[in-house]
Amino acid sequence: MIPELGHFALACAVALAFAQGVVGIFGPSLRDARALYAAPLLACSHFAALAGSFLALVWAGVVSDFTVENIADFSSSATPLLYRITGIWGNHDGSMLLWCVILSLCGLAVALFGGNLPASLRARVLGVLGLISGGFLLFTLTVSNPFTRLWPPPLHGAGMNPILQDPGLAFHPPVLYTGYVGFSVAFAFAIAALIEGRVDAAFGRWVRPWALVSWCFLTGGIALGSWWSYYTLGWGGYWFWDPVENAALLPWLTGTALLHCSIVVEKREALKAWTVLLAIATFSLSLSGTFLVRSGILNSVHSFAEAPNQGLFILALLAITIGGSLLLFAIRAPVLAASGIYAPISRESALVLNNVFLCAITAVVFTGTLYPPFANLLFGVQLSVGAPFFNQTVLPLAAPIIIAMGFGPLLAWKRADFAPVLQRLYLAGGVAAVVFLVMAANRHIIAALGLAGGAWVVMAALTDLAQRTRLFRVPLGQSAARFFTLPRASIGAALGHIGFGVTVLGIAGMTLAVQSVVVLQPGQSTKLGGYVWTLQDIHSAPGPNYTQRVADITVADKSGVFLRLHPSRRFFAAQGTITNDAAIHTNGFNDLYAVFASELPGGGAELRLNEQPMAPEIWIGGLIMALGGFFSLSDRRLRVGAPARKRVAAAVAS
Repeated sequence: MIPELGHFALACAVALAFAQGVVGIFGPSLRDARALYAAPLLACSHFAALAGSFLALVWAGVVSDFTVENIADFSSSATPLLYRITGIWGNHDGSMLLWCVILSLCGLAVALFGGNLPASLRARVLGVLGLISGGFLLFTLTVSNPFTRLWPPPLHGAGMNPILQDPGLAFHPPVLYTGYVGFSVAFAFAIAALIEGRVDAAFGRWVRPWALVSWCFLTGGIALGSWWSYYTLGWGGYWFWDPVENAALLPWLTGTALLHCSIVVEKREALKAWTVLLAIATFSLSLSGTFLVRSGILNSVHSFAEAPNQGLFILALLAITIGGSLLLFAIRAPVLAASGIYAPISRESALVLNNVFLCAITAVVFTGTLYPPFANLLFGVQLSVGAPFFNQTVLPLAAPIIIAMGFGPLLAWKRADFAPVLQRLYLAGGVAAVVFLVMAANRHIIAALGLAGGAWVVMAALTDLAQRTRLFRVPLGQSAARFFTLPRASIGAALGHIGFGVTVLGIAGMTLAVQSVVVLQPGQSTKLGGYVWTLQDIHSAPGPNYTQRVADITVADKSGVFLRLHPSRRFFAAQGTITNDAAIHTNGFNDLYAVFASELPGGGAELRLNEQPMAPEIWIGGLIMALGGFFSLSDRRLRVGAPARKRVAAAVAS
């Protein structure tokens, strides 16, 4: 009964989404206040219907209702409760329903928190979101229905993919999807502004907070996914240029460019066409990632590889969304002429420089990711584009971004003098130079460049805060008082740059990682990274829905044993699958990492041992970036946004 109610609520959500789209797009032309305010009400109803549908599917998972095919295929009665819930979005059909729920949540947010927007603009934004949601809900209802019944039902269910039975799955997909789907709001603002024929400073002010929320979630989602693969897959790495990893990176790159471009639109009414195009491109890349993951085109441990008709349906939605938005952009191009001017040396120019290189990296990653499957499709040629290609092409393009991130925040708007900025950055430059020289002396050139770049970005951001608070030029109490009066958006931006610099430090530090694959019998030892690793014992241990063999390893330094690690191999009987559970010890700056790769017939073990310098900084930096963005959102100027034109006009008339 509950699944039928969920199915019915899903069908109602389709109707409400299309009604929201039609009323929102065409309602403002009727010049009827009821039509303008119907769109927010429909958005709320649309979300309520979808939330009810999603909760019905969760209920089916919790009670193990195996008459629902989705539950029977991806859950079992032996699966722990947490994974019976998270398994809902651990498969194609359930993940698409979650995707649609988050999209409707974005519409609800605009309806509830967009009261400061002009009524016509808010209605059209909700209309665009409604049409997008309606298309994907129609796909979910007709092609990818999560409520399809199965009879006779299995006794226990097939069970969830063991690799996905990890607490990280409870957070990574929803956070990542929120980032993906959140850019639909910026896209909707761009389309609504093009329909109204007005893109100005207010547009930049309206778009920026929504783009920032999405960017924060996408940053957090990518960081969580990287961390999850690091400790779950047992590969000892954080990023493998996997096609699906690249699909998440692409909208992050253009979203970062969009976030900075919206500032220029707000300040100078320049780069309007570029900002609108970036909003379209970012959401289009999010949709493209959705298509590629679910079409079977990309081979990846992350992809769903579903039936071709599902990929074709999403491809049609993609073509309509991207093609229609680009056509509207071409028609409205005359209203996007820039009215603001700025000098070649200015903060605007630094932002433009970063945008150019961010988009260049996007083009490189996009080409490297899609060229192999399309070469195979068109010419029958099997190609492989891996980490060496991306490392050799992306890293040189990232270097100018890192350099510009140090100078940009210290440059004045509109026109700046470069010499005073150089004088202020002497400390940051000195620290970066010392780091480079020390590492280069040890013949670690690549690590030296990366660590110097990370130190440069972090020190430059701290220098910016020091300049704003006049640190060491006025008494410390006055500097502290000035710090607490700084705009929160400025502090958040500095935190974002610091987080990026910390991530660069972590990535550079990981190039110094050492690894050894050894075969040890109990009682035998090996040396790695200045430590003595000893296999003490191998024993069995029970699990909630698996059995496991655990290796007990001690790690000793000159002072003796200081650490015990317990990597394991888990056997899931329901799926007949064996997974590795890595054991990781961290002190915040260095990871000791052990994987129990296999057990030998004679009682020994094959172990993969790693020392990972500065690995934690990769994810600490991502967390700092996301927190910096959320801290910026606490700035009232971003939360309030631009005043509605209608209200301003009324005030002037009175």
